[in-house]
Order: sequence, then structure tokens, then C-alpha cells
Amino acid sequence: MAILELHHVSKSFGGVRAVDNCSFEVIAGKITALIGPNGAGKTTVFNLVSGFFEPDRGRILFEGKDVTRLPAWRRSRAGLSRTFQLSRLFRNLSVRENLMLAARYDDDQFWRMVTRPPEERGHETRIRETMRFVGLRKDLDAIVTDLSYGEQKLFDLTRALVNPHTLLILDEPVAGVNPVIRTQLRDLMRAMRGRGETILLIEHDMDFVRSVADHVIVLDQGSVLAEGEPEKILKDRRVLEAYLGTA
Repeated sequence: MAILELHHVSKSFGGVRAVDNCSFEVIAGKITALIGPNGAGKTTVFNLVSGFFEPDRGRILFEGKDVTRLPAWRRSRAGLSRTFQLSRLFRNLSVRENLMLAARYDDDQFWRMVTRPPEERGHETRIRETMRFVGLRKDLDAIVTDLSYGEQKLFDLTRALVNPHTLLILDEPVAGVNPVIRTQLRDLMRAMRGRGETILLIEHDMDFVRSVADHVIVLDQGSVLAEGEPEKILKDRRVLEAYLGTA
């Protein structure tokens, strides 16, 4: 069953067509990778899906409901959870406070939470369990600026998982990480799929894509060029020409 559907979506900036009549589906319980050369429109698609941009044309359906004009915060509350290429941290807050903010509170609930002793705060158990699952071994009271780059990537994933969701959107989860963290993230993706998570990711590391993705969608010049199983798509002549500049 499709959890996310794009139907003939287009978006232009200053007369430049960034996304052009783009249509695809993300199937529940699967890992779908969105790949393509720089400038292909991948990040714009992510911003359209997550509500940071509105399309000029087309429709976006999430769990069968039209969310085309919904703002980002409404989509987040509907169950869409996203990471970004660069970590977006509340830099003066602790790991705990950053993760509590992801646990979907309204303003009154959040301030009630931060003024209580840690043991009385809601969602503390879920946060600790998620950190343990991800492998983020950091004191909850540590300031987030103390995290290394690799730990920030793990933190981003932890925060996305803590946010109640039915779809995870991950923007280059292994970009710039060392081989140890890369392997850890690969194993995490497989474990997440095993427990029923639905993931849409952008990634330039083709070996990583091959090792985790069930389905690959290739964008070129804002449109879907090809899609299918990783091994087949990554050998497709059209994909090699567009993505690698060679056949």
C-alpha cells in the first residue's frame, strides 16, 4: 500500500523548473531511495513532501489524504518525520531537551515538562529506548554542541524516531560520516525496516543505497527518469548517462 503519493507535481523558482511533472509512490514498510545528479530536484521534492514548499501544480497524498497545501507542522503532526542534510539543533539545550521537543508537545505541555524533575517527565522512557536502539551513547544532560559530527547524525535519526510518525524522510543520512558510523547507520536502516518503518531517503553513496533500499527512484532534471530494484536501476543505461555522465 502506498503511504505517500506524488501526482504530476511541478515547482519552479524564478522561471527555472526544479521539479517537472513528478509522480511516484512510497510503499509502506519499505525503504525507498531517491537518487540523481546534483540539481536533479531531490531536495526540492523533499521540501515539497514535507511542506516547506507548495507545488505550482499537482497533488501530494499522505496516507490517502491530500496534504498538498498543508504547512510543515501539520504534516509533522500527521506522522511525517524528517531529518536534514545539516543538523538543526537547539544549540543551547541539552540532548534531553532537544529530544523532548521532538516528542510533539504543545507549548503548555513543553513548559510543564521542562520544569519537572527528569524522572517525572513524559516520554523519557521512549527517548532512552530510542537512543539505545540507535546506539547514541550520550548523557541526556550533555549540551548538543558536545556531539561529534557522527553523533549528530545519530542524534538526527533519534529525534526523527522519537517524533510520532508513519513515514521517515532522511536527507543524506551517511554524508560525511566515518566508516564505523556508516556501517552503524546501514545496520540501523535494516533493523528499522525489520520493525516496519517506512523510509524515504536521499543518498549519494550508491553502495549504501544498494545495501539498504528496496526501491530506487531516479530523478533527472526534476522528473522521474527510472525506478525499480536497486541492482537493476543502478545498471540502467539511462541512469548511468544521467547520473554518472557515462554509459
